[in-house]
Amino acid sequence: MGSTANGAAAERRTATSNGRSPVDKEVDFANYFCTYAFLHHQKEMLSDRVRMDAYYNSVFHNKHHFIGKTVLDVGTGSGILAIWCAQAGAKKVYAVEATKMAVHARELVKSNNLHDVIEVIEGSIEDITLPEKVDVIISEWMGYFLLRESMFDSVICARDRWLKPNGIMYPSHARMWLAPIRSGLADHKMSDYEGSMDDWHGFLKETEAYYGVNMSVLTKPFSQEQKKYYLETSVWNSLHPNQVVGTPAILKEIDCLKVTVEEILKVEANISSLVTKEDTRLCGFGGWFDVHFKGSEENPAESNVELTTAPSQDDGTHWGQQVFLLHPHARVNEGEEIFVNFSMTRAEDNHRLMKVDLGYSIKQSSGKMLPRVDKKFFIE
Repeated sequence: MGSTANGAAAERRTATSNGRSPVDKEVDFANYFCTYAFLHHQKEMLSDRVRMDAYYNSVFHNKHHFIGKTVLDVGTGSGILAIWCAQAGAKKVYAVEATKMAVHARELVKSNNLHDVIEVIEGSIEDITLPEKVDVIISEWMGYFLLRESMFDSVICARDRWLKPNGIMYPSHARMWLAPIRSGLADHKMSDYEGSMDDWHGFLKETEAYYGVNMSVLTKPFSQEQKKYYLETSVWNSLHPNQVVGTPAILKEIDCLKVTVEEILKVEANISSLVTKEDTRLCGFGGWFDVHFKGSEENPAESNVELTTAPSQDDGTHWGQQVFLLHPHARVNEGEEIFVNFSMTRAEDNHRLMKVDLGYSIKQSSGKMLPRVDKKFFIE
């Protein structure tokens, strides 16, 4: 009886890479996967025209990658990518979905008369077994600032298990970007923090006056909580290009055919940015990503499609940009250079969230280097 229980417990847990603590699969499902089981969540992604157009064009402008081929769609969701692959000529598509959204995907496939081509499989990619290797793996795995959610781990697992040696990945490449920005959000967040502390101090006075208990010993931990929430947690935002005050720089480049999980556990970069605005505020840094559908060296795409989440004055994406706000802000001028040390790792208590250490220094036009400033952020 004990061995059976231990075996069941082992099945509920999956070891993470690089010797990190095991992740309870049931907890992970409750915290992460279950959100994708709702149609309203799928609708948000399906309504993102930039996202949809990029995948649609990458498939239908590169039909030679799909005609007569076997395809694996990792995290199929509604099943729309699998449907496009079949419509482009794939002979077989395995559409894998970890949540009950698989039921809806199966219905959608059948209603589009593609059930003879597409097989919807409910289960995690780490656990399922396919009857054959595939020519193409397609997946929309990108989270906020590319790597939040850590879904790319599952795509890498699928690649290593099921992709043929000469197979291709859709998307094939990815890049992470960072640039200095100006934003009124920094002032708003500081105001929110100060307001929460004013409210706390009023609460302390009332509690002592009415109930005779002095709770001021909790002021420091309360302040730390509020600082993390308002000042140290990066925020999602849809930036306008005019808010970018310096040249963007690449933090990391990824070849989806070759990268390992170990290589994405930590993103480290030393970059610089040249200020492009005259006498402006440096209020933080904005991060975004792009992915490309290039095929492979042996089997390149006929049409190289890019999906970018860079700041846009037209149609943005549901990913927006990840914004790391500075308190206090600094003043910079055109021609000055900002040097940034960036490090992003996974949170210890939730491998799908991230923590960031960011240090920056400014080289003024006179050549003087201002003291380095170090900040910590959380991507939640």
